[in-house]
Amino acid sequence: MFKGPVENKNEAAMSELVPEPRQKPVVPMKPMGINASLLGYIGIDTIIEQMRKKTMKTGFDFNIMVVGQSGLGKSTLVNTLFKSQVSRKSSGWNREEKIPKTVEIKAIGHVIEEGGVKMKLTVIDTPGFGDQINNENCWEPIEKYINEQYEKFLKEEVNIARKKRIPDTRVHCCLYFISPTGHSLRPLDLEFMKHLSKVVNIIPVIAKADTMTLEEKTEFKQRVRKELEVNGIEFYPQKEFDEDLEDKTENDKIRQESMPFAVVGSDKEYQVNGKRVLGRKTPWGIIEVENLSHCEFALLRDFVIRTHLQDLKEVTHNIHYETYRAKRLNDNGGLPPMTVETEENHESNL
Repeated sequence: MFKGPVENKNEAAMSELVPEPRQKPVVPMKPMGINASLLGYIGIDTIIEQMRKKTMKTGFDFNIMVVGQSGLGKSTLVNTLFKSQVSRKSSGWNREEKIPKTVEIKAIGHVIEEGGVKMKLTVIDTPGFGDQINNENCWEPIEKYINEQYEKFLKEEVNIARKKRIPDTRVHCCLYFISPTGHSLRPLDLEFMKHLSKVVNIIPVIAKADTMTLEEKTEFKQRVRKELEVNGIEFYPQKEFDEDLEDKTENDKIRQESMPFAVVGSDKEYQVNGKRVLGRKTPWGIIEVENLSHCEFALLRDFVIRTHLQDLKEVTHNIHYETYRAKRLNDNGGLPPMTVETEENHESNL
């Protein structure tokens, strides 16, 4: 059919107005994992040695909190754990000091060194916890302290001119001392762990396990595990944070067999079979602290220091701190929290 000049002009104008379809962007292919065989030594394996040297120079921080009623041997156990006088009571505590009417938070810092590796250890004690007639909400000062350390780290992190190495005062581990009643957990135990397990790594321990028979100890451990499970309380190592099958297998064994650790602490040495051992003297003999047939202190020490110390720090940073940080920034409309320094700069600009 013949089209007039007007129609041809309209079609040409329309073709000019209609944009050409955009081509889809080319998605780069993921690099294929090929195990290349090296033709010679290049030194990749030295990265571990480089990291070791760096750590030995700078040292590292580890902050451990102890929570429980008075008289459960918290200070003694911490001293035994690190084989040095690091507890609050070992650092100028007065025996005439009265139990505080409210929960207090007292942190004592030490630098301990072993094999050329320096560790800045901070022991945070909570005198007054669970010692009152009315213990309602007595975990709140502890939760507040833990969150304050996250806030302090966050404010340092968002500074424009921040420090090369931010001081880490965040609580990496909380040892919660359970009274060796042999019956069940107290409502206070359940409430504390229910609230605090969301913000810190809790490791439950049964204190003064030498006051129970082996059968009582086994039954009590099973009962505690059952009560924690029924109440939905997650303790460290949490199932959801297992990274691979090896971690899951190792941690399942700890969760199902070792937790809660039934421990005895002592910083006194006695002679047993020609050897000096840490122990507690009773009319029936010496209870050896590091003897697995007597108590599970050695398992707790290996767990906290020799196998999971770095993981405790990583879970604190990647899970608990990140949860706090995300909530804090979200509450602040996506903006970093205002520090004194940023407030002063903002006012000077105005």
